[in-house]
Amino acid sequence: MSRIMVIAGGTWQVPLIRKAKSMGFEVVNSNLYEDSIGFEYSDFGEVADVKDRETNLKIAKKYQIDGVVTDQSDIAVPTVAFVASQLHLPTIGEKKAELFTDKFKMREFCRTHDFPYPEYKLCQSVSEIADFLKEIGKIIIKPIDAQSSRGVHVIDNIEGIESLFEDARQYSKDGKSVIAERFIQGTEFTIDGIVTEKGHLSLAISQKDHFSYNESIASELFFSNKNPVYDYDLLRRTNNALIDAAKLPFGITHAEYKYENGKFYLIEMAARGGGTKIASDIVPLMSGVDNYAYLLTCVAGESYNDIIELDSSLINRCAVLKFMDIDSKGLPVKAINGVEKIKANPKVVDFGLEFGVGDIVGQADDDRSRVGYYIAYEESEEKLRKLMKEVEETLTIDF
Repeated sequence: MSRIMVIAGGTWQVPLIRKAKSMGFEVVNSNLYEDSIGFEYSDFGEVADVKDRETNLKIAKKYQIDGVVTDQSDIAVPTVAFVASQLHLPTIGEKKAELFTDKFKMREFCRTHDFPYPEYKLCQSVSEIADFLKEIGKIIIKPIDAQSSRGVHVIDNIEGIESLFEDARQYSKDGKSVIAERFIQGTEFTIDGIVTEKGHLSLAISQKDHFSYNESIASELFFSNKNPVYDYDLLRRTNNALIDAAKLPFGITHAEYKYENGKFYLIEMAARGGGTKIASDIVPLMSGVDNYAYLLTCVAGESYNDIIELDSSLINRCAVLKFMDIDSKGLPVKAINGVEKIKANPKVVDFGLEFGVGDIVGQADDDRSRVGYYIAYEESEEKLRKLMKEVEETLTIDF
C-alpha cells in the first residue's frame, strides 16, 4: 500500500485526505495543532508547522512516504516541494513552488513573458510606497507570499499609510517587503485548472463580488461555464497559455484575474486548488473532472489512465460559493434558525458557520474572518439565484 503525506491538516485539507483514503492510500498528515481535524481522517498525525521544512522532512522519512502533497494552502506549497525534492519523489520543484507563491516573481514572470500586468513595485519602506502612490494614483499593497488576503490594503491617499505598510509586511516571509501595484478597477475572476500531458486545461471559472466595506475580500464567487458579458474563452486561453509558459510539470492550479480594457490581468496564480472547497467540491461539479484522483496519482508516481476532458453536458450548470455578511453590532447571538433545513437540500453541497450561540460577530478583516459560507449548484443561473434567495431567507439569527 502506497503512503501519501498531506502537509496541512485544517478543514480545507480534509477532502483531500478522505479522497486519498478512498483510493487506498495510507495517509500521514502534519499540521501545527494537536487537535487538527485532518488527524481524525488520517492513519498517522504528526504536529509540525507547515512552514517548518526540516521537521516535515523528518516526518516524511519516519513514515517512508511514497508521495507528498497539499491543497488549498499556499504556505504549504514550498514545504511540499522541498520534502519531495529531498526524497526524490514526484515534485513541481522548489523554483516552481517559489514562482507560484511569490507575488513579485509572478509580476516579473508576466513582464518577461509578455502577459498583461499592472504597474508594480517591490517596496521596503513607507517612502517607496508613498512615491509609487503619487506616481500611479490608487494602489493596492500586499505581502509577498501570504494567503487569505492577510495584510492586503487598497490605498488612495497618504493618510494612515505607515500602519498599512507595517500590517502588510508582517505577513511577508522576509518581514520587510511588500508589493505595491496599480489598483485595477475591473471585474475579478477566479479560474481553476489541471496540468495534463497535452498542456494546461482550465476547468472552472467564477466571477467575484466583494463586500462593500472591503473590496479586497470576496463575498461571492459565481461559477458558470459561459458569460454573456465577459469572454470566458479568452480567459481560458490566457490562463492556459500562462500556466504552460510557467512549465508546471503536473498538478492542479488556481489563478485570479481582473478584466480591464479587453484584457485579463493576472492577480495571482497558485500551484494548488482554490480554497473553501473550490478544488474539492466545485471544480468536479462544474467540469466533471476528478482532479483530486489525478493529483494523488501523480504525486504517488503512478500512471493516471482516465481521460481528462470537460463534460459538455454541464455547459449550463452554475455553482456558487457565497460568504455571509452578519454584523451583530456588539450583541451576542441568541439563536440560529434554519440550518437543518438548508443542509437537507441536496443542491446545497456544503454549509458552514464560524460562530455559535453566545458569540458576537462582525465584519470580516480578511478571508479567514468571514463568518460563514455555503456552496450550492443548479442547472441554470435562474434556478441557482432562486435557490440562493431561499437559503438566505431560511437562515435567520436572533441577537
